Parts: sequence; structure tokens; C-alpha cells
Amino acid sequence: MTEVPPALATGLPDAQREALEAAYDSPPRAYHNFGHVLEVLRHYEAVAAGPGWRQPDEVRLAVLYHDAIYQPGRGDNEARSAVFAVEQIGRWMPDAGIDAARVAELIELTARHGTFSPGDFDDDSAADDVRHFLDCDMAILGAEPAAFDAYDRGIASEYRGHVPAWLFRLNRRRFIKGLLQRERIYLSEFFHKRLEQKARANLRRLLTQKR
Repeated sequence: MTEVPPALATGLPDAQREALEAAYDSPPRAYHNFGHVLEVLRHYEAVAAGPGWRQPDEVRLAVLYHDAIYQPGRGDNEARSAVFAVEQIGRWMPDAGIDAARVAELIELTARHGTFSPGDFDDDSAADDVRHFLDCDMAILGAEPAAFDAYDRGIASEYRGHVPAWLFRLNRRRFIKGLLQRERIYLSEFFHKRLEQKARANLRRLLTQKR
């Protein structure tokens, strides 16, 4: 199992962390694994050092659990991950004062990546948490080309054998084109300024390759 750096795992009892890692190991995944979680946590820490979080504990837990339940081709992964998160918080952190409903809400929003605009959320600090959280999960789109290409290969690998190849290619192109047609990919100014142009360059290059 992946060892979580202590600075990122603060607040998780060892047994809870082990249960979480076990969830990410089943089934084995090429992209939506605990390495992905650690990468999203890296962006979480960048936000913490910059604009900040209103509910840092809830957002951190949403990051940790957002892909805990993942089976390629299923449409309820996020909902099941949210339920798992609430169960685990109740079991291991009953007296920590965590708003488990907020954790679940954030996780469930990841099912709608690529459909939101910045104005879809109220303009307050709680809404900033939503925008930053969703952008953390999408930050891979603005990664360096080699990391982005590894992400794309990982996604394809996960779906192989679960979804017909022609259908995967069709849906993948549709998703990419949908993102490029949006006025903004990133919902927050923090990520928009840093990653928007890199993400668009990666997606345009990928779309050309998939013709």
C-alpha cells in the first residue's frame, strides 16, 4: 500500500488510513488510485498556502475519499464514495466535529466535472471551497505534457475491458471537446490563472492525436 506522507495525513488514525488505502487498491487502478489522491492533496496544500480553505478538514477528507469507490463504466461511483466517506468518518472520527454531509456533497459534485461554470455557486467563501476543490481534482489537465499523457493512458487502461473501445473513444472525444468549448475549464481564479492555458494546450493536442 502507498504510504501517506504524515504532513498530508494529519488527523487520520492509522486504521482509518489503512482502510482508505485498501479501498483504493480494489480494484487495482491505473489512474484513480492513491497516487492520484496524493497529487490532488498537493494542490490542496497549494490552495491552503494561497487563498485558503473555509472548511479545510472537510475538503481534505473529500479529497481523500472522492474516488474511494471506483469501477469504470459505472455512473454511481461518486455517490458510493460519498456514502463510504460518511461511514468511515462516523466510525473513526465521531468526535472530530467533521461536517460529514459537507464532505459527501463535495464528493458528489465531482460526478459533474466539466459541466459547471464559476457562477453556478454563490459568491462567498464556502463557494470558493467548492471551486477550489473541483479545480484541484482537474489540475491534472494543466500538468506538464508527459504527466498529462500518463493520465490519459491511465484512463484508457482503466476502461479497457469494461467499455467497448469505440464507445470509450467516442465518449472521450466528446468530453475533451466539451471542455474546450467552455469559456473556462477552471472555476477559480487561482487555478484559471495558473493552469488554464496549459490545460487547453494539452487537450487540443490530445484531440488531434485521437482523430
